[in-house]
Amino acid sequence: MIRPYKPTDKESLLKVFNLNIPRYFDKNEINDFEKYLEQKAETYLTVEVDNTIVGGTGYYVNENNISGRITWIFFDPSYSGQGLGKQSVEHCLKILSEDKRVEKFIVTTSQLTYKFFEKFDFSIKRIEKNYWGEGLDLYEMEKSNE
Repeated sequence: MIRPYKPTDKESLLKVFNLNIPRYFDKNEINDFEKYLEQKAETYLTVEVDNTIVGGTGYYVNENNISGRITWIFFDPSYSGQGLGKQSVEHCLKILSEDKRVEKFIVTTSQLTYKFFEKFDFSIKRIEKNYWGEGLDLYEMEKSNE
């Protein structure tokens, strides 16, 4: 189930986030995630399976460049391969596509997961080595809102 984030989800989400360090996230990124929850909690979604929080994803509109962004997508690794990522991205794209200001969708990810986003027709626009942390490169990807 994908539902709006509640402040009581934070502790469980931080535990799941930590399960993805250092493979998918640098340890320093947890502070950025916490700031996101403080500043944009209304744009975060919590994902549950059998009433257990297993991950989440965020989305927001960047009005400077009229883009819809998908951000902070992560899951408990033991739930990998169950289609939760696909469902979450589709859910966020649907919400963002309903905002008529949004001309394109942007996601920033790494070399470990960019192929997942290619399945949604995102294409690579920029790569920056060690951006997220040592061994975690930035892959900035986008697609148009058609």
